[in-house]
Order: sequence, then C-alpha cells, then structure tokens
Amino acid sequence: MRILFLFTFFTLLLDQVSKWGVVQVLDLKSVHEIDVLPPFVNFRMAWNDGVNFGLGGGGHIAKYILIALALGISAWVFVWVWRERPNRIGMASAGLLIGGALGNVIDRVLYGAVADFLNMSCCGFENPYSFNVADIAIFAGAIGLILFTGGKKGG
Repeated sequence: MRILFLFTFFTLLLDQVSKWGVVQVLDLKSVHEIDVLPPFVNFRMAWNDGVNFGLGGGGHIAKYILIALALGISAWVFVWVWRERPNRIGMASAGLLIGGALGNVIDRVLYGAVADFLNMSCCGFENPYSFNVADIAIFAGAIGLILFTGGKKGG
C-alpha cells in the first residue's frame, strides 16, 4: 500500500505544482498562450468544466456531479486495490489514477473548472485541445490497472 500512497501523493503534488507554476507564475490565465517547443509542445490555457474535451460541462450542478464522480471512483479504486493487493505496478497505476483524479477535483473546487494547459501538435496538425498532468496520470493509471491487475497478489 506504500507504493499506492507514494504515487498518489507525488502525482497530486506534480499536478498541482505544474498548474500553479504555469497558471499563476507564468500567468497563462492572462497570457493564454506560450510557445515552449513549437509546434510540438505549447502551453494553451483552457478551463475545462466538463470531462474530456469539455464534454458534459456547463453548470454549477455538473461541477458537483463531476467532483462526486471523481471522489467515488477514487474511493472505489482504493478499496479495490486494498482488497485485491495487486503487484507493484498495479499499486502504482492505482496511485496515478487516484492522484490525477484528486488533482482535478482540487481544480474544480478552487477554480470551478479544471486547469488544462499542455498542448501538443505536430506535422501540420494543429491540436485544438489542452490537457494537464492529472489527465496523463489518470490515463496511464487506467491503462496500468487494465494491463497489470487481475489475480496476482503482492506489493
């Protein structure tokens, strides 16, 4: 379980520090765009009040539903890995997912929406969407849970 807590903590910390640095220190909330390594990596401010790509957003009630959903899924994943005790990779994956979900919950509570700022484009394709460290962690954690859990008990 120690691995779960470490991955949760450091994922949450990296997510919130990166958002604070980009949104507050670099003032992306006012500047809106900063080219980092164009066209591959850019900072593009987007306030996401929905789920992926802003779907399902748009309202005060939706914000609380999404907060409750993220907290519920995080609690369910925690109970599941506590009972099943998957291997280290499974525990790390659960920590990534929970830490990312909690990072986005913090954004919804503080800002009313999730702070998305990473934008990647390439080869003539201009990606209109932005994401954040929490989104990466949630995706990686979910894939890890799918691939590396199911039957074996361990660390």
